[in-house]
Amino acid sequence: MAPKPVPVTPLPARALASVEDLAAAGLAPAEDRAALEQVAADFRIRLTAEMQGAIAAPGDPDDPVARQFVPSAAELTIRPEELADPIGDGAHAPVPGLTHRYPDRVILHATHTCEVYCRFCFRREVVGEDGALPEADMAAALDYIARTPAIWEVILTGGDPMVLSPRRLRAVLARLAAIPHVEVVRFHTRVPVVAPAKITDTLVEALDIRPAVHVVIHTNHAQELTPAACAALARLARAGVPLLSQTVLLRGVNDSPQALEDLFRALVRNRVRPYYLHHCDLARGTGHFRTTIAEGQRIMAALRGRLSGICLPTYVLDIPGGHGKVPVGPGYLEPGDSPGSHRVTDWQGNRHRYDDPS
Repeated sequence: MAPKPVPVTPLPARALASVEDLAAAGLAPAEDRAALEQVAADFRIRLTAEMQGAIAAPGDPDDPVARQFVPSAAELTIRPEELADPIGDGAHAPVPGLTHRYPDRVILHATHTCEVYCRFCFRREVVGEDGALPEADMAAALDYIARTPAIWEVILTGGDPMVLSPRRLRAVLARLAAIPHVEVVRFHTRVPVVAPAKITDTLVEALDIRPAVHVVIHTNHAQELTPAACAALARLARAGVPLLSQTVLLRGVNDSPQALEDLFRALVRNRVRPYYLHHCDLARGTGHFRTTIAEGQRIMAALRGRLSGICLPTYVLDIPGGHGKVPVGPGYLEPGDSPGSHRVTDWQGNRHRYDDPS
């Protein structure tokens, strides 16, 4: 006897892009609507059908998916240390649309559009403004890359570069491929998870070019990895595209060893290597998402003994003002009681002596 088909809950028909849309979907209580309209005046709203379907408890502000994408009145609280450009993109922009912070790599802001607008986004002041980078700015950015031979890697971000059509992506990649010293192109994207239907065979074929293409998936909770998202990741992996992930440590979303363990195991099962765990940046109106660095270090220390090394990302802080990323994970090595001596802490918290060669 054939097994009964598993019922599939149909996804909502379209993305939600306003407080009115959220209210109609049961995601914005009537008593919160006035405050949420104030939030929406400054910070854009967009929640794809895929992520709306991933919300396990609609109406629950603590649902880990809803908390990332549904606005909150807490965003109206702007702390004095918060910045409009917390990682200093503007401080390192030789031409519009390009950030050159490190000698061998640049960020090319191919678009300001995203499929979802995260409530903690460090570029929340600019995303959604202008769409794709204008051709004059794209040409100037590519010219700068071409005349700067130290640039080995180009990181396509935005916004989210994978909102662009395969035709437009292929055109950008072809122009980068014509620059001999560009050997790696890296995509930073949420699309395979939040809008997996966009990962078509045509898009995957567009990534098959001479500069080695790597794709870094932004995802923060295992609940986001729906069956459709996993299928999209499989399409990329089967095509030989190296997959990495970046995650933001977020209070109320993934600030526990168990939540991150579940996420990192799920990613590795889907052939995605956890790459970075970002400390939440000082974007305006995001204080309710930030943990302390000490909390993040404790979580990473707890994961050390629970997870395989291929499941563990590097915990990093992007220093405000544009000074770059630094690892801020827990320390396992301290000076010993004599020259060349060290005290090493193992994953169970036990301490051991280690001596350098004399």
